[in-house]
Amino acid sequence: MKQYKVGYTTGVFDMFHIGHLNILRRAKEQCDYLIVGVSTDEVVMSYKNKTPIIPFEERCAIVEAIRYVDRVVPQTSMDKLDAVKRFGVNAVFVGSDWQGTPQWIEYERAFREVLCDVVYLQHTDGISSSILRDKLNKK
Repeated sequence: MKQYKVGYTTGVFDMFHIGHLNILRRAKEQCDYLIVGVSTDEVVMSYKNKTPIIPFEERCAIVEAIRYVDRVVPQTSMDKLDAVKRFGVNAVFVGSDWQGTPQWIEYERAFREVLCDVVYLQHTDGISSSILRDKLNKK
């Protein structure tokens, strides 16, 4: 397993669950310094057309408290290349459920040009904030 100096991952991290923890732990196992972009409410609304249940500041506080995380930054746009350049990232960690999608094939190409790898981490099946939201709505 390759070891990276600076890693980066992003997420909404709404209703923090074991899948979130698994991604952060697996990412930190492969880098010395892990930066986590937490999506702002505006960014989430722009692509999911819904507001997170947990407010942005609280989601940041939760993620900051995780021992695998070295730094939390706001994700104010979906442009991950900007963050890679700004923070000197060597590897971007993302769930394996994104592998092979047009969006991430393009990211792989763009990141290669700035010497950054994409590392796909095993997705935790059966859990997501959307699944939790659906369960709450059925009660």
